[in-house]
Order: sequence, then C-alpha cells, then structure tokens
Amino acid sequence: MAHSELTALSPLDGRYAAKVGPLRPIFSEYGLMHRRVLVEVRWLIALGEEKGIAEVAPLSAAARHALETLATGFSSQDAEEIKAIEATTNHDVKAVEYFIKQRISANAELAKATEFVHFACTSEDINNLSYALMLRDARDEVLLPALDKAIARLRNMAHTMSSLPMLARTHGQTASPTTLGKELANVVERLNRQRAQIAHVELLGKINGAVGNYNAHVIAYPEVDWKTLSERFVQSLGLVWNEYTTQIEPHDCIAELCDAIRRSNTILIDLCRDVWGYISLGYFRQQLKAGEVGSSTRPHKVNPIDFENAEGNLGLANALLSHFAEKLPISRWQRDLTDSTVLRALGTAFGHTQVALESLLRGLAKLTADPARLAADLDANWEVLGEAVQTVMRRYGLPEPYEQLKTLTRGQGITRESLQKFITGLAIPDDAKRRLLALTPATYLGLAVPLASEI
Repeated sequence: MAHSELTALSPLDGRYAAKVGPLRPIFSEYGLMHRRVLVEVRWLIALGEEKGIAEVAPLSAAARHALETLATGFSSQDAEEIKAIEATTNHDVKAVEYFIKQRISANAELAKATEFVHFACTSEDINNLSYALMLRDARDEVLLPALDKAIARLRNMAHTMSSLPMLARTHGQTASPTTLGKELANVVERLNRQRAQIAHVELLGKINGAVGNYNAHVIAYPEVDWKTLSERFVQSLGLVWNEYTTQIEPHDCIAELCDAIRRSNTILIDLCRDVWGYISLGYFRQQLKAGEVGSSTRPHKVNPIDFENAEGNLGLANALLSHFAEKLPISRWQRDLTDSTVLRALGTAFGHTQVALESLLRGLAKLTADPARLAADLDANWEVLGEAVQTVMRRYGLPEPYEQLKTLTRGQGITRESLQKFITGLAIPDDAKRRLLALTPATYLGLAVPLASEI
C-alpha cells in the first residue's frame, strides 16, 4: 500500500497533517539530524577557538563558513545521505559524524581536523543538545504563538462580553450571577500564568563525555579548562549549562516543560467542557457553516465539534506529556537507552496540542452569545438573590438571616414578588431596603464587569 495521508498510521501525519506542518521541520527525524549536524559543526568550531588545541586552531573565516553552511544549508537530500550511512553503521549519531567527515574531506584546511569531528563526545553529548534545541524551537516558534492567539481571542471575548449577565452554577445548581466575560477572564488569567511558566522553563544541556567527568577530554588535553569550554559552548547554543550529569543530561528540564504544558492543556480542557455546557444551555450559539452536517440522521443538530476535538487532542497530549515527565528523569545507573525511543515521541505531544489549539480557535470564532437566553435563565431564578438579602440582614443585626432565607428559598420557586415582599418586611434602613428592592438577578454582579474589562 502506498504511503499517503490516507494510509498514515498516525492522524498527525494523516487527517491532521496540515495542522502540524510547522512542527514537522522540528520534530521529524530530519529535524533531529539537522540539529545534530549543527551541534557537531559548532563543537568543531569551538575546538578551533580553544588555544590549547593547536591541532585544530585557528580555523579561517572560510573554514568556519564552510562548517556553518553544512548546518544552515541542511537539506532533505542531506538527511537521506545520513540515513544511507546509518544503514551500514546501524548507529544514527555515528552516521552524522561520517556525513560531516565526508563533506569536509575536500576542504584542505578542514580535512586536517577530520578526526576532531565528534571529538571526545559520546552520542548523548550531541543528542541532549539537539533535543533541547528542538524543544526550544517548538516552544518558542509554534506552541507559544498558538497559545498566545487563544489567550488573545479569549481576552477579546472577555472584554466584549464583560457586562453580559449570566447565571452561575456551582455544583450544577443556580448560584450568584456573574457575566459571560468574567468567566472567560478567569481562563485568561489562568492561561497567562501557565504561559509564563512554559516560557521560563530553562532548557539544559551538557557536553562532558561518557559519564559526565570529561575523562577522554582530560587525558588528551590535560591543560585545557574543559569545564569552562563546555559551559561556554552550551550557552552559545542558547541553552543553560548543566555541570553535573551522568552519560545523559537527566531530562529534568524536559519533565518541567512537559508538566507546564500539561497544566496549560488541563486549563484548556476545563474551558472546552464549560463552553460545551454553555452551548448546551443555549448561552452560546454557533455560527452555521454551509454544507456542514451535525448528524447523519438528525438534520437539526449543530454540534460543538471543535471543542470536543480540542478536548480529545488535549487529553492525548497530556497522556504523553505525563509519561515523559514521569519516565525521562529516570535512567538506570549512568545510562540506559529507554529514553531514546521516548524522546522521539516528543513531537507527538506537541502535535496533538497544536491540533487542539487550532480546533479551539476555530470553535471560539463560531460563538455568539444569546442575551435573550441568558436573561431568561436569570429571570427564572430569583432565589439567587437570597445571598444578597441575608448578607445585608447580617450587617444590620437581624436575627438568623441565613436561616430565614434558607426557609424562604431552599428548594422552592421564588418569584420577584415573593422576594420583594420579604424584603419590604425587613427592619433595615430605607436606603438599604431600596437597594435590595431594586436588585435583580441580572444586576447582582458585584465587580464582575470591571474584573472582566481589566484582564
């Protein structure tokens, strides 16, 4: 069977392929090879800049440019060439080393430094830095911009609907009114906090040899300050240096990033479920799309499919992110290989998150509030003002205010008339009584409007 989007095993490479396009150059095997080449050539350049390594230094500007071009000009054909070498080596990082050596062999200056490609490195020196670069690029160039679009859309909706009253529900029961905008503002604030934590996770890297002690480095060049060179090199890649490791960088920072993304995704799941419920209540209407079918048998249906799709994909992403966070920081003794296949799945979690964010944005764009439905729900539930009345009664020292309102409102249908009759009989100051008599479920909003407007 020919490979195509229709025959793809994963929906990310099939049904959702177009939605995850920006992640493909980052998390694909091509993306990993690209960053391995980058790390390898930059390490060779760094060795050339080290005065204590005379066999490499100094590299001319032309030689440096030739090395950089191997990375900046890396193509799919280059990746195929590395894959062909791997068929013989059966080792993916060694294949990258041989690829670079072959490419520089025709350059007289660089040919002298051929054996300093991958010098004193273990495969994990290259891999940990490559994956850190992949995660940084995916976070900064794809995930955060998509999350920012969702936050901006929700903020705009919060402002637009800041004064649109809505009956709140706690435990599924009627509760003190809020506004539709304030409920969205709550989500904006939660996402802002998680967005900041995602952005501030430090991505660490190391280049210190087979067990983290610079063993090969020191025996070859005991006079070189390898710790300083290692730190300078890792930082030159835009990463944070990890001084203490075994053969592997312990992946704690990946766990931190996965946990931060998972928290953001969980908030989005909460949002999807709430919006789904508000659509069911009729608070939101969905714009119709020409030709779209909501049910194979019931032509009246307009399903909240975008929010359901987003929720499902966020759940898939979180299942993977949770596994990454729990598994990756664990490695037997100085190294085992169980992280290798797991790291290759990082893009899958980012992919499902990306699909979810696109679905969420599409769903939000279809929503319009129904003020009449919101108003009808409020007007049918005057018992929610019981909180307001008993709180004012407390201020003025009336006996058992909570109990009186409990008897009046709990489990009973309270009307405007019955509640106002109760208020009229209260021994409270006239101005307080006037405020309560003027109150309706639609105006009992506290600071909801400014809170939504200021987010």
